[in-house]
Amino acid sequence: MTDTAPPADTTPDQDKWLSPGVKGIGSASFLADVGHEIPTALLPSLLTSTLGAPAAALGAIEGISDALAGAARFGGGVLADDPARRRKVAVGGYATTAVLGAATAGATAVWQVGLLRAAAWTARGLRVPARNALLADIVPARAYGRAYGFERMMDNLGAIFGPLLALGLVAWVGVQWAIGLSVIPGLLAAGAIVYAIRKTPRPTSRDKVPLRIRVKPVLHGDLGRLLGAVAAFEVGNVAATLLILRASDLLTPEHGTKTATTIALGLYTAYNVAATIASVPAGRLSDRLGVRGPVLVLAAGVAAFAFSYGLFAADATAIAFLAVPFVLAGVGIGAVETAQHSAVAALAPKDLRGSAFGMLATVQSLGNLAASTIAGILWTTISPTAAFTYLTVWMVLALAGLLISARRG
Repeated sequence: MTDTAPPADTTPDQDKWLSPGVKGIGSASFLADVGHEIPTALLPSLLTSTLGAPAAALGAIEGISDALAGAARFGGGVLADDPARRRKVAVGGYATTAVLGAATAGATAVWQVGLLRAAAWTARGLRVPARNALLADIVPARAYGRAYGFERMMDNLGAIFGPLLALGLVAWVGVQWAIGLSVIPGLLAAGAIVYAIRKTPRPTSRDKVPLRIRVKPVLHGDLGRLLGAVAAFEVGNVAATLLILRASDLLTPEHGTKTATTIALGLYTAYNVAATIASVPAGRLSDRLGVRGPVLVLAAGVAAFAFSYGLFAADATAIAFLAVPFVLAGVGIGAVETAQHSAVAALAPKDLRGSAFGMLATVQSLGNLAASTIAGILWTTISPTAAFTYLTVWMVLALAGLLISARRG
């Protein structure tokens, strides 16, 4: 596989990969996550308190928006196969998400919130494959792990800082103004992407790549086997909200509802911190282990999830005990997301990078939907233990597939 990045630096300086372009993309991920976490955190209050909508409206809006984002990621992958087009999609996606997300502040009806939220999430989905392909253009293959680890670290930092900023803004200017002000970090993210693009080698060919949906080539060979194992993982990768619910349910009998919820949110913060801390070391390890590095790091992350879900299946109520699966899941997601992106960048042919990242994002979206839906049904009809046992089985299957893939590599 050929690489479009500049020749690798032969000096022993391990920080040469952290170029201005990589910093620009990392900054965009941080700022964008801060920007969209503000309206996300305040959306329930806007709908129920300000507009008087029932809780069902929130569920419908979020479900439709997530589904559109998943579909958009696949389409965004097709667009991102063209190196010139992927730049426009990335900038447009960041700017549009920021404007539409902030515009919900001025909504006067529930349908307006739903329309704006769905459009914003569609734009967000379109930009993801373009951003990931751009990052592969900037760095040499030997540094994919560190570059994607840095991007994931910055994204996770945004997930921590965004809700905290939302709380401060609400106390200062109220819910609607807080949502409106979220346009500022969102547009700064678009500016960061523009900066990163200016530091990226320009495409050598001026010919437009025709828009083609290419699924079969992406699912061929090592890349196809990797995506099969990733699919098994994602079918067991439940939304973090279910982890919070599990902790709340276990803690409520002893601590009461309000205190249990507070503790559960604190544990979720530990999850995000663990993910942030784990991302770059996971990327460094992936690079050091050579060709099989991304798959091995991905397998380690999946193993962390298997242990985490196994512990969640138990009915232990000690806070210290519950902290362990939250931290394990955080370390797991930090390693998994970094390794998934670096593996796809390494295995995908240059002309299929956009489609490959689009397929990865689609598998992630559909898998997460299936995991949360089925786990929720098992939780309700049988027990939380049954739900987490089901998820653990999928982690074990994914781990087996990754280990087989690593041996073949």
